[in-house]
Amino acid sequence: MRCSQCNKADTKVIESRDVSEGEAIRRRRECTHCGYRFTSYERVEKPQLVVIKCDSNRELYNKEKLLAGLLRACEKTSISIVQLNKLVAEIEHELYAIGNQEVTTSKIGDMAMEKLLDLDEVAYVRFASVYKRFTDIAGFEKELSHIRQNSKQN
Repeated sequence: MRCSQCNKADTKVIESRDVSEGEAIRRRRECTHCGYRFTSYERVEKPQLVVIKCDSNRELYNKEKLLAGLLRACEKTSISIVQLNKLVAEIEHELYAIGNQEVTTSKIGDMAMEKLLDLDEVAYVRFASVYKRFTDIAGFEKELSHIRQNSKQN
């Protein structure tokens, strides 16, 4: 790595530590030529995920869209933004673990619903109502009976 002060290529690492929950490494470096100290970060470059929409169109995955939908579903609940960011990170981790660069919106939606069900049933039903596009009360009743069955099994 080149020194940002004198542009010489001879630097040494003084200290390294994990940051961002192990997703990156922070390194303190020192130039052996001029003695200037600076910080660098290393991150693993993940492949870009492509989302296949219901109409078969494709677009780049955007975690902000997922977070926005979850925020709407969790309004006036006790779920914090920290919990939602963690939930989105878990979903992303699982998506990358699948190993496909393309993923359907239904897969992302199902993963979000599964995680919301563990956090808050009301948020789950709100998210499901938009995601599954309920048009009548029967859709809600079906989803509520699904929740009841899961809570009896647990």
